[in-house]
Amino acid sequence: MTSLHLRPIQFVDTPMGHDGRVARLAGGLQWFAAYEVREGDGRRVVPVADFAAELGGDARAASLHVAITAPRAPLVLGPRTLRFDQPQVAAILNVTPDSFSDGGRHHDDPGEAAASGVAMAAAGAALIDLGGESTRPGATTVWEGDETRRVVPVVERLARAGTLVSIDTRKAGVMEAALAAGAGIVNDVSALLWDDRALEVVAKSGAPVILMHSPDPEKGGHGRPGYRDVVTEVFDWLEARIAAVTAAGVDRARILVDPGIGFGKSLAENLALVNGLAMLHGLGCPIMLGASRKRMIGALSNEAPVTERLGGSVALALKGAELGAQLIRVHDVAETVQALRIWRGLRDQALVGG
Repeated sequence: MTSLHLRPIQFVDTPMGHDGRVARLAGGLQWFAAYEVREGDGRRVVPVADFAAELGGDARAASLHVAITAPRAPLVLGPRTLRFDQPQVAAILNVTPDSFSDGGRHHDDPGEAAASGVAMAAAGAALIDLGGESTRPGATTVWEGDETRRVVPVVERLARAGTLVSIDTRKAGVMEAALAAGAGIVNDVSALLWDDRALEVVAKSGAPVILMHSPDPEKGGHGRPGYRDVVTEVFDWLEARIAAVTAAGVDRARILVDPGIGFGKSLAENLALVNGLAMLHGLGCPIMLGASRKRMIGALSNEAPVTERLGGSVALALKGAELGAQLIRVHDVAETVQALRIWRGLRDQALVGG
C-alpha cells in the first residue's frame, strides 16, 4: 500500500477573498488552505493553490484530493434523509445491563427505552444508535438470541414513531432481525469482521453500514498493536476494509467510517487521531466520531467519572465538527445539539459577514 497521505490543514472561516487558494472540505461547512503531505517518514506542507503544480501529476494524491473535496451524498432511508453537508448528532441508546455510561437504565423496559430515543430525536438527534451489547474493555459477550430480544422491541417502537435507527451490533442475526424490525443502518465496531455472515447480510440488505477501525476485531477491538503513526495506519486499515466490503457488493456510497476512538489506542494515540481526523476524508466516506464520555476525557480531567465528562464530550464534538465529521455520536444530545447550533451560527455569520 502506498505511503502517501493528505491531511487538510489551515482552516479558514470563509472562502471569500481566497479565490483559488482554498478548497471545501467534503462539501461541508469548512474550507482549508493547505495539505500536510505525509509520505514515508517525511512531512511537508503544500498550499491548495500549489497542489496542481506540486502534486497534480501523482495519481494517488489527485485521487485523495478529489475524495477530500467531493460532497457526500445524503442517505435516503424511506421517509427519512440523513444529510452530510453539516454535522449531525447520532444519539447513543443502550439496552444493556452493563453499559459503562448509563448503568443499564433501559435494560428491561423497551417502552421506556424507545421513549428515551424519541425524546433524543425531538432534542435534535438525526439518528438513534441502539446497542444491546456492551463493547467496553472486559465486557461479556452476549448470546445472539438475548441481544436480539433486547433490541428488536425497541427498534419496532422507534420505527413506528418515525425515528431513524442504526443497530450497533457485531452479530449477523441481530443485524437481520433489527433491519427487519425497521432499523435503517448497521453500525459494527468490528467493521463486519467479527461474524462470518455479517458482510453477506449487509450486502444483501442494501443497508448503509458504519465501519469502525478495530485493531483486533475478532477479539473485541481492545488489543494494543503499537502504532508508528496511528492516523495513517487507521486510514490504511479503513481503506483496505472499504475495498473488501465494496468488493462483496456493498455500495461505496452507503459506507461510513469511524476511527474507533478508545479501541486499542493509548491516550496519546486517541489525541493524535482526533487531531488528524480530517485525513480520513480521503476515504471518500462520511465520518462518524464517537468520543463521548470516553476514558480519554477522564485521563485529561483529574480522572473525572463517566457522569462528569459532559464538558470534555462537547469539546470533542466541536473539534470533530471543526474537522468535518458528519456524524457526532453522543450520550448528551441536547447539550451537543445546542453547541453545534452555536458553532453553525458562527460559521454562517462568518460567511455572510456583517
